[in-house]
Amino acid sequence: MFASHACPPAIAGFACAVCAFRAGGDWSSRMSEPTEDRSDIDARLLQRMARGDRAAFSDLYDRFSRPLYSAALRILGDARETEDIVHDVFLTIWEKSAAFSAERGTAFAWAVTLTRNRAIDRLRLRKRRGELLGASVPADLGYDETGGTTDALVFKEKAQLVRSALAALPAEQKQAVELAFFGGLTQEQIAENLQQPLGTVKARIRRGLLKLRDALRLHHD
Repeated sequence: MFASHACPPAIAGFACAVCAFRAGGDWSSRMSEPTEDRSDIDARLLQRMARGDRAAFSDLYDRFSRPLYSAALRILGDARETEDIVHDVFLTIWEKSAAFSAERGTAFAWAVTLTRNRAIDRLRLRKRRGELLGASVPADLGYDETGGTTDALVFKEKAQLVRSALAALPAEQKQAVELAFFGGLTQEQIAENLQQPLGTVKARIRRGLLKLRDALRLHHD
């Protein structure tokens, strides 16, 4: 059963806090902590949140808000939509804090995954809205329904190919590629949060991208 305690003030006052984490928040203090301690601190904050500790939520908010905002903005390219996504993600983290398990990964990786998934869902919704708008354009305005349908089918096919190729990657390469290109993290941030050497992370991303390229070329040929 997920935590059902009341929404903390940090969520209720989210709009006011946006300016703060855009300016930097407390991310720098988290990044200054020893790598081996960072994940433990985050996990303990989630455990306290599961018991309804609002101060723990505020601390986690300060630690995660800036990178999650950057990750969502990189995917969406729209500040207002990004604010909505990050708001929803923090609300989910608060409500589902009791469900977090450190055995399945770090708290930060969980938060990034939530953000990435919400942002991609928003992109899909945006695309669907565009399709509905296009379908409503009168024919005498020169809208090419056939071409639009073809483009949409091609886009869908390519997206399916990329998802299939990504799913076929070894787990460590898949995780690194997703954090870099969907999570919006730098290679340094990925290395710190996965607690892996920077060179290892760079190699995983490079090998993953090469395998993606080869898989897509094979299908094209």
